[in-house]
Amino acid sequence: MAAGGEEEQAAEPEAVAEPEETVEEPRSFKDLGVTDVLCEACDQLGWKTPTKIQVEAIPVALQGRDIIGLAETGSGKTGAFALPILQALLETPQRLFALVLTPTRELAFQISEQFEALGSSIGVQSTVIVGGIDTMSQSLALAKKPHVIIATPGRLVDHLENTKGFNLRALKFLVMDEADRILNMDFETEVDKILKVIPRDRKTFLFSATMTKKVQKLQRAALKNPVKCAVSSKYQTVEKLQQYYIFIPAKFKDSYLVYILNELAGNSFMIFCSTCNNTQRTALLLRNLGFTAIPLHGQMSQNKRLGSLNKFKAKARSILLATDVASRGLDIPHVDVVINFDIPTHSKDYIHRVGRTARAGRSGKSITFVTQYDVELFQRIEHLIGKKLPAFPMQEEEVMMLTERVAEAQRFARMELREQGEKKRSRNDNDDDTEEALGVRNRVAGGKKKKRKA
Repeated sequence: MAAGGEEEQAAEPEAVAEPEETVEEPRSFKDLGVTDVLCEACDQLGWKTPTKIQVEAIPVALQGRDIIGLAETGSGKTGAFALPILQALLETPQRLFALVLTPTRELAFQISEQFEALGSSIGVQSTVIVGGIDTMSQSLALAKKPHVIIATPGRLVDHLENTKGFNLRALKFLVMDEADRILNMDFETEVDKILKVIPRDRKTFLFSATMTKKVQKLQRAALKNPVKCAVSSKYQTVEKLQQYYIFIPAKFKDSYLVYILNELAGNSFMIFCSTCNNTQRTALLLRNLGFTAIPLHGQMSQNKRLGSLNKFKAKARSILLATDVASRGLDIPHVDVVINFDIPTHSKDYIHRVGRTARAGRSGKSITFVTQYDVELFQRIEHLIGKKLPAFPMQEEEVMMLTERVAEAQRFARMELREQGEKKRSRNDNDDDTEEALGVRNRVAGGKKKKRKA
């Protein structure tokens, strides 16, 4: 990482005592040194007691130190950096005060929501700068000089290079959230550019679920004498999560999925697929069978993505089908079951996917589909989390009874995907949410004659 002479002066991060050794954990945000007005904001958000990472990081951040926060997903990291930033902003009010870099658009919007909620009583303004949204309106928002910018690296560099009058020369705080993911997505050159145009004299918080070589390199370049706040030393999944696998022939995957959704009816599900196309196909398939399923993937427009997310959050839909765009950072409180329909190729992604459930002390289930082609990937996951997973109890004959109905729904899903593709090519637009289904369920319900014609 190019960051001038800071290489030399960056020392190894000081270790902080692991939480197990702490005798008495503070019971409230006030005990951590958070000011009254922000304690009230926490109270209104329903944050009664600080999480482990907040207990570790907030007091150190309030002392003005740089921080490396290592914490599992769902551990309250946003609060750990938002509260110290807002408190510092209260003491020395200033525009363009803090920059938060995140790997995905959804995470950026979510962090912005938390800043707005925590800072509403003190009039904090934040702006989200991400791809997929009109640059002109973003330039106007930046001209108003918000207190906090939450951005994906690529789009922020665009504005730094092309938006007249916009610079970050007065910046006081830099946060890199999900730093390992930012670097894995090859944003290294963008991060480099950003580090070169912001002040050396700033506070930096680097949060990451995993400490990769790239993250260590970034730490040396960007942080001064940081304190390490770790609340999970090894890869682990949350204790209250029941994890299962099912071993199935690849050609019956869809039937097994429908069986499990029926077996566990009444729960809310997140189903992870490996590609945008498979996410869309499976969403259509489930819709045709009467399930309230909704897709979320990278080929959807930003508005559609947020729309899907909000419908699922509001419980208007009980099944969210997603690619790994949704595996990290998204706080959807009521996910009961995570299904790995396609097994993740990177074992660490498994931890982030199943981290969508059993959040903040609740329990949850995860079920991973393992076909004859996935055995080695599955063994790697078991090795990483250090436990053998039990098989999910199944009634094979009941699954087989579903195959005919599923085959019919598959055929309609394929037809619809084809029609959507043609419609997209002819209109060249982003019409990819299956909300505007082309009457498929009506076809399935009353369409035996049409089936024969087809």
